[in-house]
Amino acid sequence: MTRVMSGDKGISAFPESDNLFRWIGTIDGAAGTVYEELRYKLSLEFPSGYPYNAPTVRFLTPCYHPNVDPQGNICLDILKDKWSALYDVRTILLSIQSLLAEPNIESPLNTHAAELWKNQAAFKKYLRETYAKQAKSKET
Repeated sequence: MTRVMSGDKGISAFPESDNLFRWIGTIDGAAGTVYEELRYKLSLEFPSGYPYNAPTVRFLTPCYHPNVDPQGNICLDILKDKWSALYDVRTILLSIQSLLAEPNIESPLNTHAAELWKNQAAFKKYLRETYAKQAKSKET
């Protein structure tokens, strides 16, 4: 299967099986951020009204972040009230990738992460520990 958007660094997406309304996306944490070298998998579900209605996007890989809840739901304006029919899968994934580096701690879905974000060293330590635990639990 060919990947879509392989020209962009750190993001890719492709349809899940033969269903063009369900995609799997991958985001790599950007260099120079606490998410550097971490890879996250996301699901994108497109409604019948797409592109006029936003897709439902959530993290499949658990993501510790101020704007992501424990179920993987993402608080990002372009997926809600700021949606535009001009946005495509690439725009969505690049926006989420930049949200990782620059969270909106004023409207957090995860208040613990928002508080810890203020101390980048502690945030990175906790992030790496939880990411490693989740990776290990998937292997067993």
